[in-house]
Amino acid sequence: MLDTQLQAEYFHLTNLIDAFDQKSLTIKAWSVTLAGILAGSGAFFDRPALLWVGVLGSLLFWLVEGHWKAFQSAHFARIEKIEAYFRGEVDDIAPFQTAASWDRSRKSGGLAELLRILHWRHVFLPHGLVAVSLLMAGLVL
Repeated sequence: MLDTQLQAEYFHLTNLIDAFDQKSLTIKAWSVTLAGILAGSGAFFDRPALLWVGVLGSLLFWLVEGHWKAFQSAHFARIEKIEAYFRGEVDDIAPFQTAASWDRSRKSGGLAELLRILHWRHVFLPHGLVAVSLLMAGLVL
């Protein structure tokens, strides 16, 4: 019975992590869309200030995605423990401890974890690249 419960929890967590990835793509799409609109409007209407708003927007979307990935990453500790159980490395494990495990992971991560995540290439892109591009365009105009 324990194996069945842990399998159900494991598959729920992997589906949850996949859902986080889908939302990350949405965050990226909104970031690029907003930056594109602001850059195009700034250039078309000769309003360089709109480029600076685009820079700020891109940086904020980068921060949002960093937090989103931190929320997602907090689930990996539980997945790793369940996998260790099925490898025979853990004997004492209670099923359905997703929330407790997530809470412990988030509390232990803190600002250092967020900063580490913000440096991941797949989190930095496209936000950081867009911000730098708009910054350079703003300096030229």
